[in-house]
Amino acid sequence: MLSNTLDSNEVKNAANSEVEFQALSIGDRQRVYGQVSETPSAPHRLSVKHTETGLGIKHRRRSLIRVDKTVISSVDNVTPVTASAYIVLDAPVGALTAATELANVLAELGSFVYTTDGATLLHNGTGNGAAALLTGGI
Repeated sequence: MLSNTLDSNEVKNAANSEVEFQALSIGDRQRVYGQVSETPSAPHRLSVKHTETGLGIKHRRRSLIRVDKTVISSVDNVTPVTASAYIVLDAPVGALTAATELANVLAELGSFVYTTDGATLLHNGTGNGAAALLTGGI
């Protein structure tokens, strides 16, 4: 279960600095956090949402973690713009007895997007997957 405050190394930026979030809303299958130090004109949100469909072996859970950050354009220094990134795990939970394969696909995605230094995941945005995302490269 997620806490109402994400403040103990749960979220870090590319400079490896902790970013603290506080829950703004809690719903049945979703929670929305706002950065503790954000300004109203530049919201910085982290959302966690889940939906489930099907029964028995066809039971699936779709889980989404999303970050939206609004900043002022560096081109005209006036216009607010929002960047978003999200991960979706579409899991056949009714057909699996353990989360091993789900953990594997998350690990593979994470290690592709981020750089690894042995067993340490570096979230500095320099992995091959990060370069593809940041530059639109293939």
